[in-house]
Amino acid sequence: MDIRKVKKLVELMEESDLYEIEIKEGEDSVRISRQLGVQTQVTPPTVVLPIEPEKAAVTPSRGQIVNAPMVGTFYRAPSPGSPSFFEVGDRIKVGDILCIIESMKMMNQVKSEYAGTLEAVLVSNEQAVEFDQPLFTIV
Repeated sequence: MDIRKVKKLVELMEESDLYEIEIKEGEDSVRISRQLGVQTQVTPPTVVLPIEPEKAAVTPSRGQIVNAPMVGTFYRAPSPGSPSFFEVGDRIKVGDILCIIESMKMMNQVKSEYAGTLEAVLVSNEQAVEFDQPLFTIV
């Protein structure tokens, strides 16, 4: 489109009450718009940093911590209404199933890597857990 035509369109807009005009000529097109009496204020973009919840400092009294191997929902029992796999004070062997973590509709068994006595359960049943979140302490 010829620049003279564009200049003419701008002049026509200034002389009239038009706020916007769009002209198509073949494959060429031009759109001109203006705002009257509006002051614009430019503000710098706001940077939002993700805030991660602080992980509680869990220090076993003298044992090992079993951490969540994945993100998901923590279950202490194999099914609703069933007894928990283990209670505090129970003896644990290497390979025993401690809990189930449901992730992406898959039930994943969490097995103990330690032998000893279950000292503490650090999360509630059906609680959402994060990767590497402490779940149990075993002494």
